[in-house]
Amino acid sequence: MDRAASAGDDSLRMLAHRVSEAAEALIVTWNAAAQSASPRLSSLQLEALLIARRVPGINLTGLAERMGAAPPAASRLCDRLEAAGLLERRRTSTNRREVELLLTAHGQVILQTLSEHRAEAIGQILQHVPSAQAEALAVGLRAFTEAVEAAESSGPER
Repeated sequence: MDRAASAGDDSLRMLAHRVSEAAEALIVTWNAAAQSASPRLSSLQLEALLIARRVPGINLTGLAERMGAAPPAASRLCDRLEAAGLLERRRTSTNRREVELLLTAHGQVILQTLSEHRAEAIGQILQHVPSAQAEALAVGLRAFTEAVEAAESSGPER
């Protein structure tokens, strides 16, 4: 391996560590805001709802794959979310054996409220960040989000 490639790898590794540290701080803030919301959702329940919002009509297998869970575990999770009125299972019109997962209106309200709590908590932290750095952070996070979305869309169909 030549020096340029090695230096690039080291630089990328250092950046990845800095992003990881920042993500940990963000997750602490994010989770604290989630605990103040009602109803309280487990991280897996929230993940399932967020996936259902991003991919309306996803099937149970697709949800399980995205969560890294076994289909029976994802099914039990959906049972609880459905019982709470946050998620709906509906047979697809094209294949009566396949079931799609959709957020209910209540599920959408819960996610919107949670998003507002989290934005408020993050906003309180951002008040302590100089505006130029906050803008650079927003640009960097958008680029990161786009990279994640590109990686997800290039994977197997869900």
